[in-house]
Amino acid sequence: MTTRTSSLLSILGATMAGLPLQSQSSLSHMQVVPSVDLARYAGKWYEIARLPNRFQRDCASDTTASYTLRPDGKIKVVNECREPGGRLKSARGTARTASGKEPNSKLKVTFFWPFYGNYWIIDLDPEYSWAVVGEPDRKYLWILSREPKLDEALYGQILDRAKNQGYDIGPLLKTKHTP
Repeated sequence: MTTRTSSLLSILGATMAGLPLQSQSSLSHMQVVPSVDLARYAGKWYEIARLPNRFQRDCASDTTASYTLRPDGKIKVVNECREPGGRLKSARGTARTASGKEPNSKLKVTFFWPFYGNYWIIDLDPEYSWAVVGEPDRKYLWILSREPKLDEALYGQILDRAKNQGYDIGPLLKTKHTP
């Protein structure tokens, strides 16, 4: 694995190593969507905005995540972004449902086994055209879309719902996408 790849632990599931263990009480306050059709969720997503994080500090634009269902029930994850100098960076990982007792909208993602992080789908368009991913400590948040742009009115509604989930959206970074 290259240094470039290891520095980009995740773009969407970047709650890997280094997260503190969450108490059961903090986990119970985050609302997730009741269920996800993982086959419909698979495919390419464009990052519209994110909370700043160390995993993406070198990402200047064109951030995407691609998900592919595997025969073993896990999900192949490929995250990409463009550095300020124009070089494309990528990281490959694996996602799985958190447990049989939880909704399948609670996933665990790893880019460096055995370290897994929470990847919780907390808001999702019924048509799967946009999604919001977070985690119970509210340190990480991603707004995703199937297209590189999202309607501003819809974006505002998504931000309001994220605030209602306890997120501080003030530091949110909008992602640039080149044509």
